[in-house]
Amino acid sequence: MVIETRSPQETFELGKKIGETAKPGQVYTLNGDLGVGKTVFTQGVASGLGITEAVSSPTFTIVQVYEEGRLPFYHFDVYRIGDIEEMEEIGYDDYFFGEGICLIEWAELICDILPEKRISVTIEKDLAQGFDYRRITIEEIEER
Repeated sequence: MVIETRSPQETFELGKKIGETAKPGQVYTLNGDLGVGKTVFTQGVASGLGITEAVSSPTFTIVQVYEEGRLPFYHFDVYRIGDIEEMEEIGYDDYFFGEGICLIEWAELICDILPEKRISVTIEKDLAQGFDYRRITIEEIEER
């Protein structure tokens, strides 16, 4: 599925719809360049889950846990991961296979440990379409 948004608010609203329909155990990988709107999208997901506290990218902590919504929300930013052992040290599998939902920014950096079943979200800019234009591709992945 490909969705086009033309403002940060539309990108937020798309994330919110995903949060409203998310199910326990779902893992979302979030891909896109710096400044493309990954945090805005993530804030929308959190809002859709009923999370009211401020959501920001956990760049230096790797994972941020939000438990106040209808499901626990585990927000990963693995941009600064040196190697997979760092993920093992934080017990990533407890999050990936837990009762909440995971959203993983820069997931391509840890592709070796991603669950076989996940939902890929890719956000891209196209300046020819305007500064705030985003092309958001959402697809279910099921590797065997």
